[in-house]
Amino acid sequence: MILIRAALSVPFAAREEVQIVAERQTLAKRRWRGLAADGIEFGFDLEKPLRAGDFVHLVGVKAYRLAQAAEPVLEIPLLSPAQAVKTGWQIGNLHFPLAVVEGHILVQDDPAIRQLFERERTLFRARTAVFQPLHAVAPHSH
Repeated sequence: MILIRAALSVPFAAREEVQIVAERQTLAKRRWRGLAADGIEFGFDLEKPLRAGDFVHLVGVKAYRLAQAAEPVLEIPLLSPAQAVKTGWQIGNLHFPLAVVEGHILVQDDPAIRQLFERERTLFRARTAVFQPLHAVAPHSH
């Protein structure tokens, strides 16, 4: 097993890229294990979590890069500014993270969110996608 303590600081575009696919929640951790597409095992003991796209190891012509796994999400089309604000507020009020991407909102597929959308008659469709939610810029507590 190869131990990784930090991302590499230099991009390696001219090399053969090998992906290490991890779930979103795993990438948020400091200690975890991963398996590269070519079967090489990696252990991560990090000072701070890494992100999808980070290069973590270089050997010969291979550059190992993190990739985030797709997950079940709900996609809500943004039909108007008022609808976008209302939907964003409703999702946030349930303390679920969301992503705003070209023309729609993404939120993780969860029964509570589905129930909300069905009750409010909010248009949505279920699909699988890489989900990278917005991060809070201020602390939050109750």
